[in-house]
Amino acid sequence: MKVLNLQCTQRHQFEGWFASEDEFQAQLARGLVECPMCGDAGIVKMLSAPRLNLGAAPREAAAEPRREPVVSAPAERDLQAAWLRTVREVLARTEDVGDRFAEEARRIHYGEADERGIRGQASREETAALIEEGIGVMPLPLPKALKDPLH
Repeated sequence: MKVLNLQCTQRHQFEGWFASEDEFQAQLARGLVECPMCGDAGIVKMLSAPRLNLGAAPREAAAEPRREPVVSAPAERDLQAAWLRTVREVLARTEDVGDRFAEEARRIHYGEADERGIRGQASREETAALIEEGIGVMPLPLPKALKDPLH
C-alpha cells in the first residue's frame, strides 16, 4: 500500500492511499483522484519521506521512550480539517432531497411538511427566490467524494 501526499491546484493538501504507484497514475489519468476539499481533479504528488520497515527494533532501543517530533500544523490544514468535520456533521444531520430542494424548503417553511434539516441542489435563481421569500438557505459546495459514503 502506498500512502501519497497530494495537492490540488487550489493548494489543498491531502493524503491518498493506493495499491501501487501504477494504480495512482491510472486513477489520476482516468480523473478518479480529486481533492476532498474542493473536488478539483488537478492533482499533483508532493514530496514525502519514505517509511522503511527494516524489522524489529533492538531490545535496548525498544525500551527507550519514543519521542515524537513537535510539529505544529499550519492554520490552513486546521481550517481544512474543521471544514471537513463540519460538512460531515451537516451530511449526518440532514436529509438529501436532491433537485427538489427549493420545493421542499418551501413546503417546510409554509408548514406543509415536517420541520427538518434538508440539503440538495438549487440553481442561483431558485436560491435567490427562496431568500426573497424569507426562507433561510445557505450554499454549501460539496466535493463529489463527500456526497457518497466514505470507505
